[in-house]
Amino acid sequence: MSMNYPIFIIVLALVFNTTKAQTTPEPAFDFLKVYPHVRDLTISQNQDEAYFTIQSPNEEIAAIAFVKNINGNWTAPQLVSFTGTYRDIEPFLSKDGLRLYFSSNRPITDSSTKAKDYDIWFVERKDKNSEWLKPVNMGKPINTEHDEFYPSLSNVGNLYFTSDSPNSKGKDDIYFSKWDGKFYNKPVSLDSTINSTGYEFNAFVSPNEDYLIYTAYARKDGLGSGDLYISFKDQKGNWQQAKNMGTTVNSAFMEYCPFVAADGTLYFTSKRSKIKTEQFKDIKDFEKEINKYENGWSRIYKVSVNELKLKK
Repeated sequence: MSMNYPIFIIVLALVFNTTKAQTTPEPAFDFLKVYPHVRDLTISQNQDEAYFTIQSPNEEIAAIAFVKNINGNWTAPQLVSFTGTYRDIEPFLSKDGLRLYFSSNRPITDSSTKAKDYDIWFVERKDKNSEWLKPVNMGKPINTEHDEFYPSLSNVGNLYFTSDSPNSKGKDDIYFSKWDGKFYNKPVSLDSTINSTGYEFNAFVSPNEDYLIYTAYARKDGLGSGDLYISFKDQKGNWQQAKNMGTTVNSAFMEYCPFVAADGTLYFTSKRSKIKTEQFKDIKDFEKEINKYENGWSRIYKVSVNELKLKK
């Protein structure tokens, strides 16, 4: 049995037990509550580090921040050393914690100061106590003159990401590039069980590549905006038809940027809103309502597998 098999079963159950939602997603971490526009999250294998993107209300600027868990307590957020000038977003931490992938519109060369299209980059460090080194562009065949977003890697190094290439089946597609031990092969758009003529983006692949969670926008079986979908591989290694993950996770608003931590917890970003329309006692009461975590901001939520009580 692979070490990721329990997560596989939990998520499988989540897909087929959505008619009666057994829990409600809750705010992910206290350290995120002060930021109304958080885009994404990645957590280290032993869950002692977390990286996330903070952005301005209109998303003109975005920076990657991090926290560390020391003796059971999360440190105050800090910006990573390489971020701040350009829009750095969507970090993904490697299994050993020594490489951090991300998407950025930063220029390729230091001599240029002009932002470009989005590429996938990475930074490395010697050990977990060392500083990150200079960002490296992944180059061809991954990056092109078009946008590449949201890197997610399996244990063997295979890369899944989003691209708006004109070769896509629709607007944005989920792409796959196989790592052969030395180089990445030419990326291919995943087949129609995943992609469509619309928008598919922000894919998280499980470490063993047995399932894929991603956002599809405005599908007929959707709940009104971007929903999280899941696809599993069959015994022949083909991706099965993706299924909407249902009301346990999705809302009538945008859900995106999924990440499944090593303990099986599903984290995702949502713009859900539960604003109450009522007569308020005073302005303080009104302010309290409109500033609630779950009222329309770009916030990160979690679904704890310990609370789902799911069956196979």
